[in-house]
Amino acid sequence: MAIHEPKPWERVAPARRPEGAQERRRILIACEDSKSSCLYFKAFDVDRQRAEVLTVGTGMNTVSLVEETIRLKSTANERWRPYSDVWCVLDRDSFPLANYCRAFELAKANRISVAWANEAFELWYLLHFNYHDTGMDRADYKPKLDRYLRQPYDKADPSVFHRVLPNQPTAIRNARRLEKHWRELGRRFPERDNPSTNMHKLVELLNELSDRELGPAAPEG
Repeated sequence: MAIHEPKPWERVAPARRPEGAQERRRILIACEDSKSSCLYFKAFDVDRQRAEVLTVGTGMNTVSLVEETIRLKSTANERWRPYSDVWCVLDRDSFPLANYCRAFELAKANRISVAWANEAFELWYLLHFNYHDTGMDRADYKPKLDRYLRQPYDKADPSVFHRVLPNQPTAIRNARRLEKHWRELGRRFPERDNPSTNMHKLVELLNELSDRELGPAAPEG
């Protein structure tokens, strides 16, 4: 049976968005696993009228994580449901330097933003309590977090988000200060600068799309 192709005058024009109304954003956040960073970003209370946020734990890292993110982005485009913002969340950990650098290059080539932490995502949690610019091994993070949280830190515990939430403005301030520290030294190499992170950039984006009031982070010193 022949399919009726609508004539130009039969086609229904899409409804116009009211003047001044913001387009609802679709955001993809791809994390290395289903714990720590994935649980943290899933916990954001984003206004669903303003944004749809999909946070996924991929079970992958560095280059394979970026490649999977590219695949998810491409699939969304093919289904005519593109993402307005696409992020990968990367740790430095002990991955080969070449892999880590390649992941950044691949993300940039495919217009994917990277939220990174050197050496691990838990650096972002530490910055909620104190400023750190001295190199640390990721094995040193847990004992510090145990002390700050006053209980053993568990990366699979979804309550960590709410436990550190009151200190989030402090974390943003400390992350900005750390950025400034490396900038003033004339260095900006996520793969080498330990400790370093730009995790606050993704956090600030999600805060903008949330109705929750935290109070402003203090400006850079």
